[in-house]
Amino acid sequence: MKPENKIPVLERISAEMNVVANFQQENLPPWPVNGDINAQRQHYTRERQFWNADAPEMDTREYAVPTPFGAIATRLYFPQPESKATLFYLHGGGFILGNLDTHDRIMRLLARYTQCTVIGIDYSLSPEARFPQAIEETAAVCQFFHQHADAFSLNMQKIGFAGDSAGAMLSLASALWLRDRNIVCGDVVGVLLWYGLYGLQDSVSRRLFGGHWDGLTRQDLQSYEQAYLRDADDRESPYYCLFNNDLTRDVPPCFIAGAEFDPLIDDSRLLHQTLQAHQQPCEYKMYPGTLHAFLHYSRMIKAADDALRDGAQYFTQQLDDAQR
Repeated sequence: MKPENKIPVLERISAEMNVVANFQQENLPPWPVNGDINAQRQHYTRERQFWNADAPEMDTREYAVPTPFGAIATRLYFPQPESKATLFYLHGGGFILGNLDTHDRIMRLLARYTQCTVIGIDYSLSPEARFPQAIEETAAVCQFFHQHADAFSLNMQKIGFAGDSAGAMLSLASALWLRDRNIVCGDVVGVLLWYGLYGLQDSVSRRLFGGHWDGLTRQDLQSYEQAYLRDADDRESPYYCLFNNDLTRDVPPCFIAGAEFDPLIDDSRLLHQTLQAHQQPCEYKMYPGTLHAFLHYSRMIKAADDALRDGAQYFTQQLDDAQR
């Protein structure tokens, strides 16, 4: 797409989103442009510190879970002593960025709004770890906590997955991985997916949107994919292109959230349409005026808080329905 033909996104975003897009943090250096991934990770973590401030306080516990790939750091959030379910959270960051700290506020709010235990999984990043290692690590972490639920005061009878962006893909991919391999970690009653990518290589939204403001140009998306996948054949894997998986049966109820001016929104739309066509339980909601990654900005954007509350409400509704 010739740049002049793209939608002028920054002229159309909401007033709240515009404030965030133009917000300048004091003493924050420019984004590293030399391709040093460690420098990019450090910058991303530092930049997210502001957006993670003033999060709800609650009991937390850190635990390194042993897996075949080594110890995987996790963070457990306990909003109350007794929980109806456990929700595993997988952070976004294009498979190459992010950690438990960059998404701490999101997980705390999700724990508060669901009143369920949330477990953040600090899966191994790419390109050091490539597909499908993050999914296998997630499955291993789920199995560990299922086997040691009493020791951690967890209710693992009912579980869910949640994630944003790349974490949304990993969340649904992990749920399908458990289903397809008959791995028992509890009954998956819901999956919460905020502006994920699910395998499209091209779409209308990928042509019209994406720029320096969200780090999702065509070249950016290709670089994330190249870092994550082992080879070109992985593009067609049913755990990367999820539309190549069987979405006609036994898909956990999915809350699918899209950002209006996100180049990945067509992934969400197609996922919703596919599930809906095959009578798989799902709900789709688009948040007007927002950009990709808006979930981080709940300190300034009401839509971000609304999106978290909406996902939490969907999950708790699935829990209520499962108990009837």
